[in-house]
Amino acid sequence: MKIFEASKIGDLTLKNRFIMPPMCMYSAFNHDGMVNSFHKAHYVSRAIGQVGLIIVEATGVVPEGRITDQCLGLWNDAQRDGLKEIVTAVHEQGSSIGIQLSHAGRKCTAVDGVDTIYGPSAIAYSDAYRIPKAMRKEDIKHMIQSFVDAAKRANEANFDAIELHIAHGYLLSSFMSPLSNLREDEYKDASVLYTELIAAIKTVWPKEKPIILRISATDYEEDGYDVYHAIKTLQPILDNVDAIHVSSGGITPIKPKAFPGYQVPFASIIKEVTKKPVIAVGLITTPEQVIDIIENDRADYVACGRALLRNPHFVLEAMMNSKRKDLLPEQYQRGFR
Repeated sequence: MKIFEASKIGDLTLKNRFIMPPMCMYSAFNHDGMVNSFHKAHYVSRAIGQVGLIIVEATGVVPEGRITDQCLGLWNDAQRDGLKEIVTAVHEQGSSIGIQLSHAGRKCTAVDGVDTIYGPSAIAYSDAYRIPKAMRKEDIKHMIQSFVDAAKRANEANFDAIELHIAHGYLLSSFMSPLSNLREDEYKDASVLYTELIAAIKTVWPKEKPIILRISATDYEEDGYDVYHAIKTLQPILDNVDAIHVSSGGITPIKPKAFPGYQVPFASIIKEVTKKPVIAVGLITTPEQVIDIIENDRADYVACGRALLRNPHFVLEAMMNSKRKDLLPEQYQRGFR
């Protein structure tokens, strides 16, 4: 079955098509963005569980880029060195590892060391959130440089890939929706920002290492945007990215109707139109769902967040259920007899 076969995202070979998506752990308890023993155990255990690609949780490129005070950061070298220990350990177990670079924008709730939050326009996410500062062009340039600096540190930490967080209403995502971006300059078109950002990152990120985009395919709002608008916005940068990780929503407080695999159709549309490899995600919780999606070519990879939170050995169970005991790590084979 294709799900267990090696394949490539760009020049990076993955040993199977199971992906652990970035999921915030809110466990940097000292508010310093640093990994600790929890993060090491959390990520390395999934590598032992044979996940093909592990993507580290949303990691702020600046202090105000964190979603909460407890989120990880990559704005200094100490944070880089802590993450490098996790990368080394994951590689020792035979898995690949990427990191999601993020700026929370108007959804930042961090207060420790954070005086100002930012957005494309001065519109709060909801009444429960602070009003962001509408970014000046110099703010945008500073933000782009922060992503560049974080990407450089990610490479120095030996990450195999980076994922840019253009989803769920965080800063890059909020430029895409007409509900959160009321600008009248060139950045009213989010593709202008994305083009500048990718070009800048590629000056420090090796061409042989993939750049993945995590996007929200729609904001689910009547006056918002749909999957075809998202595709149009991404069109200018498609030649400079290697895969698209397809989520949805989070731009406004509206809640979509969620059901098993509810976001997979968005991934299938984006795969068909863009011809880029796509990662499907969203309430995909059983090996049978994963196999169905991959074998029927609805997506190229499947990210199983909740399943891997519940069970670090989700992939091992999928291997055993599919009679692929030969793929199990030797240390764990007795547990699947």
